[in-house]
Amino acid sequence: MEWLIGLACSAGIAGMAYARRSLSGSGFTAAVIVGTVMYALGSTIWFGCLIAFFVSSTLWSKWKRHAKEEAEIGYEKGGRRDAGQVLANGGLGMLLCAANWMCPHPLWWYAFLGVMAAVTSDTWATEIGGLSRTPPISIKTGRPVPPGTSGGVSGLGMGASLAGGFFIGAVAWLLLAVTPFAPDTAASGLGPFAWTGIAGLAGMIGALADSWIGATWQQMYRCDVCGRDIEQDRHCGRQAVRTRGRTGWNNDAVNIAGSIAGGVSAILLALALGLA
Repeated sequence: MEWLIGLACSAGIAGMAYARRSLSGSGFTAAVIVGTVMYALGSTIWFGCLIAFFVSSTLWSKWKRHAKEEAEIGYEKGGRRDAGQVLANGGLGMLLCAANWMCPHPLWWYAFLGVMAAVTSDTWATEIGGLSRTPPISIKTGRPVPPGTSGGVSGLGMGASLAGGFFIGAVAWLLLAVTPFAPDTAASGLGPFAWTGIAGLAGMIGALADSWIGATWQQMYRCDVCGRDIEQDRHCGRQAVRTRGRTGWNNDAVNIAGSIAGGVSAILLALALGLA
């Protein structure tokens, strides 16, 4: 029954996102798979955190979309998330949920909380930070860079990143408060400030790691036609010239690395506080 409920809920939410052109066909399929597995193998809390990330990120991506078009020109992928993007943001969380189902332990939950906080923080920073009135600076050099540059950070983006992590922590606490205690989540007696603090800090660390890796390892190209520095290997109808980065480190790989940093940070915080 859990598989059917998960499939119905996931297909419904992903279907609405597909209809609003927030997901591509492959993205819809991947979202249904991730959501169904998360619901069937995890509790409402696991599935709820995933949905909170997905819905909030989709809404922010649509907010003032035209004002962010300049920053999005150089992105590797457009506003419609494909399977790669969905799995980069939700795939690790799904694996952690499955691991907890096979071998329950509180650390799986904290890793999941950190992962979801990190991907939410990074997405909020990108979508909201793209509206900053002041140019972003490179996290690596501290010099101003054009909006949308991989590794660029701004005050508005940093604030949005922290808010995204707090949001996931608050959602996790609320879901735990209204759901019968499940051993896999542990520490049910923690107050909202503890939940939001762990998620907020882990999310910020994950997002900063994403930005640092984006500024150092991510593949970047330059368009010979318009002169832009871009993430994709083709622009203006022509092959772009690779300028830096390591082979295989595209935007999806960078997102996965950032989410891993968030998950590890949450585990270390939980251990430091004696919660696991």
